[in-house]
Amino acid sequence: MPIYEYCCQDCCEEFETLVFGDEKPDCPSCSSANVCRQMSVCGFMSKGTGGQTVSKSAGSSCGGCAATSCAGCGH
Repeated sequence: MPIYEYCCQDCCEEFETLVFGDEKPDCPSCSSANVCRQMSVCGFMSKGTGGQTVSKSAGSSCGGCAATSCAGCGH
C-alpha cells in the first residue's frame, strides 16, 4: 500500500498518507475532501560521460493547478 503526497485545495495543507485502493483521504488540518495528489519528489544519480556524477531531482505539483508548488494558493 503506497504512501502518497496530497495538497488540500481549501487550506493548502500538504500531507502524506497511506492509501488503500481508490480511496481519497480527507485533509488532516481542515477535514476537507477537496484534496489533490501531488507528484512525488524523486531523485537519482547517474554517471555522465567522463565519470562526472550528475544529480537530478523533480519538483512537485498539485493536480489542480499549473504551479510547481502550492504557492498559487498562498502556501
